[in-house]
Amino acid sequence: MSEFPACPECQSSYTYPDGTMLVCPECAHEWSATDNAPDDDAGSVRDANGNPLVDGDTVTVIKDLKVKGSSAVVKVGTRVKSIRLVEGDHDIDCRIDGIGAMKLKSQFVKKA
Repeated sequence: MSEFPACPECQSSYTYPDGTMLVCPECAHEWSATDNAPDDDAGSVRDANGNPLVDGDTVTVIKDLKVKGSSAVVKVGTRVKSIRLVEGDHDIDCRIDGIGAMKLKSQFVKKA
């Protein structure tokens, strides 16, 4: 059996080295031999710029957000301190001054 890892695209076991790259003859996918470790932050939450977020971070809102059931609006540039990450569609749980407890989507914030 081959000592090389299976192709990450098609799972073929017929991969072979080509210099510093590994090549799959079945789907022609090439990848780095040193980059075959699985992504350990696959479930991490990232902001609009792709920066990873963790509990306790401070973020800035990048889009005006209407508050459901109210006439209040969270304005662009509002800083939100001490966020808490949760599971679900709205993955940030926070408290915004003047509005109260809210849940935000990470795609509408950037790390401050």
